[in-house]
Amino acid sequence: MLLLVDKPQGVSSHDVVDKVRELTGEKRVGHAGTLDPNATGLLIVGVGRESTRKLGDLSKNTKKIYEAEIFLGEERDTDDIEGKITSTNEQVSSPTQKRVKQILNMFLGETDQVPPAFSAIKKGGRKAYDLSRRGQKVELESRKVTIYSIELLEYKYPILKVRCEVSSGTYIRALARDIGRKLAVGAYLKNLRRTKIGKFSVKEAISLW
Repeated sequence: MLLLVDKPQGVSSHDVVDKVRELTGEKRVGHAGTLDPNATGLLIVGVGRESTRKLGDLSKNTKKIYEAEIFLGEERDTDDIEGKITSTNEQVSSPTQKRVKQILNMFLGETDQVPPAFSAIKKGGRKAYDLSRRGQKVELESRKVTIYSIELLEYKYPILKVRCEVSSGTYIRALARDIGRKLAVGAYLKNLRRTKIGKFSVKEAISLW
């Protein structure tokens, strides 16, 4: 059985799995495509041996749609709201909407993206976030990702809201960081909501809390 869950803010993807185990009594439960605790939206949960085996195929090579709220003018070490401030923009003037649109369009198509230092990607056999939390400097190699579309929803400095369709493996935190750097003001991801994974939509999802 596959469950589409609308994950609330403040719980981890693993918390969702534990909740489904509790509700169904099934021990073999997994999820496809992790969402950070601060993020909300669609999480696909597999219940039972047969369904959990399908999760990898559901997540890999699958387009995903996100709605992101980006805070301009500041960078954080995790590239999202949970991190420590590493730099603050001292510029007097803020980017115009025309400039913002120009920069967003620069990210369309295939691009090289460096994942966040606070991520589950392994470096020397250790997860990057474990090394980063220990104060070690982590430099991850860039990887090819594709931004199929990026739509400006709202802009009033310092808040920028966008909707984007991306390939699997794309970090929206890293996209927010890179947009800020291209705008020369810095940025981090303040809020994130995933609305689609392939053919599955959050409109079809259930709430467990």
